[in-house]
Amino acid sequence: MKSILLVSKEKAVFEIIHHAVRPHFRIGEAPNIKTALEVLRKKRYDLLFIEIEILMDVKQDDGYKETFRPFWQMYPTLEIVVLSSKEMIREAVKAVKAGASYYLTYPIDPEEIKLVADTAYDSLIKASELDYLRDRFWNTDWLETIQTKSELVKEVYEKIRSVAPTKSTVLLTGETGTGKGVMANIIHQHSNRRESQFIAVHCGAVPDTLLESELFGHEKGAFTGAVKRKLGKFEIAKGGTIFLDEIGTITPSAQIKLLQVLQDGSFQRVGGEVTLQADVRVIAATNVDLKNMCDEGRFRKDLFFRLHVFPIEVPPLRERVEDIPYLAMAFLKKMNRENQKEIHDIDSLVMDALKHYLWPGNIRELENLIERAYILENSHVLMPESFPGELFPRDFPSANILVDSSLTLAEVKRKGLEDIEKNYLRELLTEHKGKINDSAATAGITTRQLHKLMARHGLKKEAFK
Repeated sequence: MKSILLVSKEKAVFEIIHHAVRPHFRIGEAPNIKTALEVLRKKRYDLLFIEIEILMDVKQDDGYKETFRPFWQMYPTLEIVVLSSKEMIREAVKAVKAGASYYLTYPIDPEEIKLVADTAYDSLIKASELDYLRDRFWNTDWLETIQTKSELVKEVYEKIRSVAPTKSTVLLTGETGTGKGVMANIIHQHSNRRESQFIAVHCGAVPDTLLESELFGHEKGAFTGAVKRKLGKFEIAKGGTIFLDEIGTITPSAQIKLLQVLQDGSFQRVGGEVTLQADVRVIAATNVDLKNMCDEGRFRKDLFFRLHVFPIEVPPLRERVEDIPYLAMAFLKKMNRENQKEIHDIDSLVMDALKHYLWPGNIRELENLIERAYILENSHVLMPESFPGELFPRDFPSANILVDSSLTLAEVKRKGLEDIEKNYLRELLTEHKGKINDSAATAGITTRQLHKLMARHGLKKEAFK
């Protein structure tokens, strides 16, 4: 059911919107942004209606976009509608320029609310990376996985959508760590073979002498150590899909056998004479240029053309920077599901650093960094000190003190001093690469005092080495 989360302190506003959109929308409410985020962590909403005064209370110096960021990290397609008095229209316009979809002015008209809600929801469906949900193509188990704001990745999903229902061989290309294995699995799960097995073989991890046996099986006595018949992956995957990762590493003899499978669907076990039929769909992946390997004589051209029926290039992470916030939060949610901690957000300075990093290890490197930070972090937010120092540029700001106007002056001062102390310790430990003795000497305190301060602020020396 379509849904709206209203962020307002006025019960009357809730009643007006509730009556305007029922029974087509489910509506929830929250009095402030903090509560709204807590609600969204428990239940997804399609639209967010929020009062401009509440936004202004927490607006950052660089505008409303930073205020919207935590919402879009959880749900990149969330449509935001701002409610404003006529005196505040200038601020409402600023919020729309920062990414909100619409604004409504008080007194709000029920008909206008209904129109804006319906229009915003239609925009969400059309613009969303999940608009394939409308024709029920995507398996619901994969809806979260395929979310993206990248036009390049949307093109990849378009190709997957076209090729998945067919029997065609697919060749996935791209750098290491870009998610080619995930894409292969998505193709299988959306094919007519999804009820059968999906078997992945990392060709580069199998010794050359055993690769043919691994793929095609062997007969008893075929070679030393072959004490009984073994079925290969092409037999085990009958009716399903076989994913051959790092296909460029397979031996010349394995290339010939694979060519035979792709040409006429037949193969023989190593040491066998019986010709077997392979009822499998082949998806291959490579992080090298197979065409260059063909030109150099290291890969068969006829096999390349058989594999290259439907190529899909998976872009590196540095070319889909807009997806980094979503991917980072997805990995954080995964860590929360698998562990006892409850870490709900990533510090804005960290997120900025993630967006500017070059990511030689791509998505796999991002996942590893989030997991490492998750282990080290003791608060409810992943802070800079839980990440390697090289992630941040040299001019990384040493203070990030946000003023909460709901606190008393004394509380703001206390929190400000704590933040300064914590940032000082972080810079100190970064400079000395986590060495306690050197850091304590520079700070003019004992190592015992330093340990106590680090414990108070949740700092670990391992994060700075």
